[in-house]
Amino acid sequence: MARRQEDTPPAGSPAWMSTFSDLMNLLLCFFVMLFAMSTLEESKLHELVAAMNNTVSIFEGGATAIGDGMLISNGVSQLNELDQYINSTGKTADSSTDGEDMEEFEKSPEALEEIVTEEQLRQNEELSERMSEALQESAISDQVDVNFTAQYVQLTMNGALLFDSGSAELKEESMQILQKVGDILQYYSTGVIEIEGHTDNVPISSSHYPSNEELSSDRALSVFYFLQENTSLDPKNLRHAGMGERVPIADNSTAEGRSRNRRVEIRIYNSAR
Repeated sequence: MARRQEDTPPAGSPAWMSTFSDLMNLLLCFFVMLFAMSTLEESKLHELVAAMNNTVSIFEGGATAIGDGMLISNGVSQLNELDQYINSTGKTADSSTDGEDMEEFEKSPEALEEIVTEEQLRQNEELSERMSEALQESAISDQVDVNFTAQYVQLTMNGALLFDSGSAELKEESMQILQKVGDILQYYSTGVIEIEGHTDNVPISSSHYPSNEELSSDRALSVFYFLQENTSLDPKNLRHAGMGERVPIADNSTAEGRSRNRRVEIRIYNSAR
């Protein structure tokens, strides 16, 4: 009688392992698909890093980048310094939470905007003082007024200094003054420069200038062309505009007020704005 063969287990992995492998592959494909469909804005990433930096000290405790941290740069041997790593991270987090850094981080947008404005005001005040000194050294401080806001430093020249009445052609004697102003602008200006022409409210009507709008625009353009042709200022940073009689700085009912309103203003905008 033939002997019955003993049952032997089939070759290869158990059947349950194949099912498990298929499940893992499906999960991997699912998460890859989710990752591919997601987007990460760089600005959001920077905000997250800043938040983590100020709260849990993700960088201070573990250095500034991957590869510099206590537990990474020198391999497994650094695990001996685990206590030191935890302590340093905790201290940084505590000091950040209780210190001025956390207070700055929690400021509202309005408070941050006020801080920025105050800083720009300080910068423009310093710039206006330096430009005033330069105007004095050039012997034209009595012909150019300097003032400032948080947005810009402004140089103001009287219209009679630059132009004849009803004309937008620069006087010969005014060009030397404008050249000195241009030299100062080259040295101190790094941002946008805007040239504005202004008039009084006395109507003008001629074949060349039907209104004060055209006259003020042409006067600003004359100064613009002079600076463009006689200085090394970047033309991309130069702007010009005619404001007519719309922005008076004095009373137009008096001759003195009208004289002050006929002017050219050069604004040097803060480059951080």
